[in-house]
Amino acid sequence: MDPHLLRTYVTVARLASFSEAARELGYTQSAVSQHIAALEADLALPLLTRRPVAPTPAGERLLEHAGALLLRLDAARADLDRFAAAPRATLSVAASPLALHARTLAALPATGVTLRALPREAVPAAVATGEADAGLVDGIAAPSDPLRLPDVAPLAATGVAEEPLAVVLPTTHPLAGRSGLRLDDLVDARWLDAPAAGLPLDRLRGAHGGPAGRGFRTALRYEGTDTRTLAALAAAGHGLALLPAPVAADVSGATAVPLIAPRLVHRTELLLPAASRAEPTGPVAEFTRRLKS
Repeated sequence: MDPHLLRTYVTVARLASFSEAARELGYTQSAVSQHIAALEADLALPLLTRRPVAPTPAGERLLEHAGALLLRLDAARADLDRFAAAPRATLSVAASPLALHARTLAALPATGVTLRALPREAVPAAVATGEADAGLVDGIAAPSDPLRLPDVAPLAATGVAEEPLAVVLPTTHPLAGRSGLRLDDLVDARWLDAPAAGLPLDRLRGAHGGPAGRGFRTALRYEGTDTRTLAALAAAGHGLALLPAPVAADVSGATAVPLIAPRLVHRTELLLPAASRAEPTGPVAEFTRRLKS
């Protein structure tokens, strides 16, 4: 399967247009049509209907594989390019919002840094494909356990911080006076679903270990990345939020109650590309040293 043809197919399917895909890829519309025809001939299956432009059932199945395949190819090219690349004088870091806390921010060099806030699931891909020199990703885990990261490419992951967790709720909430809370206490509560600014509800459901899809109902979905806004929503009574204890303790107008069971922590990991498993150099080396010190 030719990856150039596959990339063309993914673009046409995403844009639902041969002409728009040609414009984005820099091809003629005729070339895009030829790519799709060649891929369909190779697989001996129709992949797209033409009017309207939409994936067939076989095309939908191919899309399930295509993203991971193309990402792996991009990661392999970026990994090999690093062997010939000249040392860099600047540093590009991709980070999930909650991975940006006092410890990680203090480790950044004083100049020459580009810092990009991305969704958690996008950080490993940014490092693997060379969009970022290093990544900072966070999540919840048992103490000292590594995070479960998507298998996009060989990456070196190192834990750099672990913090306790706390539940943020209004001061008038019936549970606000507790000295600690268990997830069992919170299954039927109303929660804020904030996949970028907070900790994902699906991880809470998984950590609780209850029946699939049960509990931790979404009261309001927040699609921004600002943790302060998420905390303010919790303080205003729009739903509970689970945050690292240092962040939760700084919320005005709300109560932060420690999570005591199950034993979970907020973990932050440094991600480096496979080519950096040898001793890193330049700004990456300095950033790594300061994070680990």
